[in-house]
Amino acid sequence: MMDPIRNPFAPGAGQRPPELAGRDRELDAFTVVLERVARGRPERSLVLTGLRGVGKTVLLGELKSMAMHRGWGTGKIEARPEADLRKPLSAALHRAIRDLAVRHRNPEQVETVLGVLKAFALKANPADAKLREQWQPGIDAPVAHGRADSGDIEIDLVELFTDVAELAADVGTGVALLIDEMQDLKPADVSALCAACHELSQSGAPLVVVGAGLPHLPAVLSASKSYSERLFRYVRIDRLDREEADRAMLAPIKREDAEIEADALTALFEVSGGYPYFVQAYGKAAWDAAPKNPITEEDVRVAAPEAEAELAVGFFGSRYERATPAEREYLRAMAELTEGRDEGIPTATVADHLGRKPSSLSPSRDSLMKKGLVYSAERGLIAFTVPHFGRFLLGREE
Repeated sequence: MMDPIRNPFAPGAGQRPPELAGRDRELDAFTVVLERVARGRPERSLVLTGLRGVGKTVLLGELKSMAMHRGWGTGKIEARPEADLRKPLSAALHRAIRDLAVRHRNPEQVETVLGVLKAFALKANPADAKLREQWQPGIDAPVAHGRADSGDIEIDLVELFTDVAELAADVGTGVALLIDEMQDLKPADVSALCAACHELSQSGAPLVVVGAGLPHLPAVLSASKSYSERLFRYVRIDRLDREEADRAMLAPIKREDAEIEADALTALFEVSGGYPYFVQAYGKAAWDAAPKNPITEEDVRVAAPEAEAELAVGFFGSRYERATPAEREYLRAMAELTEGRDEGIPTATVADHLGRKPSSLSPSRDSLMKKGLVYSAERGLIAFTVPHFGRFLLGREE
């Protein structure tokens, strides 16, 4: 029996797979960004987009590690619906400044920038909040009044980013701010972030923003600032092709001195669709199901129901449970119309399918978009943010 302790596969939200296959192009491109910015050359910030399960969060973590290894100050946040940017951004930049401080020769300048950051952070408190009720950012420096504390997030971000970038320039590196689920930022925060990036790109300051989000994120940014189309470099992260999916399976297995048959690789690609999260889920189940080395096509067939059961609970089910009965009806209609395929469907067609007026379904559709279950693929079309979600819905017993 294959030793379950040595199973190399690791399905998990944001968890790095044992073999980061199919992302060499993105990693190489970010290396160029890091080197150019550190040398004072202009470079656009980066936005990664794709469905859930394609590895955006994993890639974001990998880019963060690359920046850290080059001595950059780094900070990472996860945007949340209805939450202001100021608090999490303060924590992320605090981390970045601490990274830079160990190499900076002027402790007083570091303390000054920390004071500016503290002033920025304290503006997250309501103006009428009592002292004992105010949030404290945990920054060990006196407040530096008069900079990044106007209360206007756009003005404050420009001033704060400028000061933090100057610290990085002093030590010959840069700052990387990584934002996951970027589409969930409030409109005012998106606008401010774009304006700050625009300002810094014009001055050549060594600070880059790396955002990650769902496929409609470019439209969110464009709706905020028209120049965002030129401000960011957009990279679509998609499923792995057959060669890279095989590599994601083969490399970890070989490192454990085990083997997998060619037919088994074909079967794994068919059930996973090449989506990195599913590759890990089915790979783990196939290893555990195999009675001996090598892993066979029959092992994959036996393991598939186990993998699907786990996905139904942890990957699909957790999202489905967040939907109201009316929203589930909408999702089910989408699944039936697409016959479980990962493709967009006209919103008007969903209404016809349910025998309803399109306007009566708008609240359900808008709520599903806010919950991150569907997105507007293009004007008039709606699609699942989760691959294979339609297949999951059609397989449910109502």
